[in-house]
Amino acid sequence: MRAWRSAGTRGDTRPPLRRRARARLGRYLRARRVRARRTRGRRLRRVLIALLVVLLSLVGAAVVAYKLTVIPEPHPETAMQSTVFVDTHGDYLGRRGPVDRQEIPLSQVPRHVQEAVIAAENRSFRTDTGISPSAIARAAWSTVSGGGRQGGSTITQQYVKNALLSPQQSLSRKAREALIAIKLDRTRSKDEILRGYLNTVYFGRGAAGIQAAARNYFGVDAKDLTVSQGAALAAIVNIPSYYEKAGSDTRVTARLTDRWEWVLDAMADSGAITPAQRAAARFPAFRFYPPGDTDGQRQYLIDAAAAEAADRLGITQDELARGGYTVRTTFDLSAQDATAELVTDGPADRPAGTDKDTRLHTAVVALVPGDGAVRVLYGGADYARQPFNDALHGAVEAGTALEPFKAAKLGAPLTALPRRTAPTPLDMAAAYATAAAGGTYAQPYTVQKITRAGRTLFTARPRTRTAMDRFGAATITKLLHFTDPAPVTTYTAGAGTRTLWQNTYDPRLAVTVALFAQHPAHGKHPPRTAQLPAGTSHLAARVTADVRDRLAPSASGAVPVPAQTSSAQGAG
Repeated sequence: MRAWRSAGTRGDTRPPLRRRARARLGRYLRARRVRARRTRGRRLRRVLIALLVVLLSLVGAAVVAYKLTVIPEPHPETAMQSTVFVDTHGDYLGRRGPVDRQEIPLSQVPRHVQEAVIAAENRSFRTDTGISPSAIARAAWSTVSGGGRQGGSTITQQYVKNALLSPQQSLSRKAREALIAIKLDRTRSKDEILRGYLNTVYFGRGAAGIQAAARNYFGVDAKDLTVSQGAALAAIVNIPSYYEKAGSDTRVTARLTDRWEWVLDAMADSGAITPAQRAAARFPAFRFYPPGDTDGQRQYLIDAAAAEAADRLGITQDELARGGYTVRTTFDLSAQDATAELVTDGPADRPAGTDKDTRLHTAVVALVPGDGAVRVLYGGADYARQPFNDALHGAVEAGTALEPFKAAKLGAPLTALPRRTAPTPLDMAAAYATAAAGGTYAQPYTVQKITRAGRTLFTARPRTRTAMDRFGAATITKLLHFTDPAPVTTYTAGAGTRTLWQNTYDPRLAVTVALFAQHPAHGKHPPRTAQLPAGTSHLAARVTADVRDRLAPSASGAVPVPAQTSSAQGAG
């Protein structure tokens, strides 16, 4: 007892057995903690090693995938181009081809247009690596979770997606898109990538690429886009199918205006435009969409110019349509459209005083004497109903319209002209233009210049030859009852009441109007000629005067001196 108490006096009053047991328990617990820490450490090291192996495997796989990745060629739909036709002033006439797209060099895209697209679509384009990791992760999660499509890709990724890959949405395709974008960014310059993107991105209105978009929305070439127009096109890329109605739909226009302001503000913040340019910007006027009915009538002009352009280049019309050419024609759209309106307002389909089965055909040709450039070529009112061009291919009874040429000594190609009973309106116009040019025949042509990607491939030069001497040309004019040279000479003739011709010329312009009536074909019965209705001569005079006023006004700007008319009729 004394010993136990004595021990307790030194600080531990518990019996020796309990103290030893507690000590053993403490040692055991400490040992377990040590073992647990060592086990957790080993497990953590194993997990870290496994993660490192996985990471190294992924990196290795990515490196191998990157090395094996080949940048594909643009798929055929993206490489296709259309050929665009413009009039003699550069105004848009129409196009031919499977896709409304024309490829142009980046040098033909103004810098402010380039910066507008960058501001709208990818502001870090000049400095990024071709991908946006956050956008890729967002798109991947959306695909896995079944959400909607996610945007936010870089310009490089958009170009890869639109031009080099299929539109399929999957994780593997998104991964391939990223690899190609990275490789593209490392192997191509930013300007090359931007050029490819601007030539392929869809802008709505059927237009792929900046050149087609500039024409469809504003009626200009890409090189002529203003700061305001460029910002508007950049704003459209976000939702092209919605914004394509801008200018004709007030709600769409209002929404696009807000986005246009946002693009301009971003351009001003980055220094792409000056504060003065930002302050001066005004929302641009858009071409009406969808196009009007007059565009269909222009297919007559495109048919004629396309055939001639293909011949000049030595290619087929299919090759022309897919070649991305710009064909500047000789036509004057202002005069052409005015002629179409006058003819439509006149007794075009069922003239007054005729039965319901009678159709009046009108053909109008205006060309430059001594040169041959065709300014107006009206060959029909409805291309969809009648693709046949009356001005180019219509054989119209001459009546006495060619009689003056019998008094002149004619050379090729007019030698057999007086004996023709049914010349085409184009041939008739070329003949009278020869008299206007003092005997110099100029082969009519409709193509002035052909270019592609800024390079001129063809430039027209007049093909002329002497087809009559000056005395013969003067004799023809005198036979039209003029004893002195006159600024305008008109000759009207017909074959009974079945056809009517009006030919007006001076050294600046020759205009031919031909009218004839037909009973359309029924079943196995071919078309038959019909009597001309009253009032057709007034229509011919009205059309002639309007074309001359637009294309060859008098020096003072007034209406030309009224032409005196000599009329004659052949057998009915």
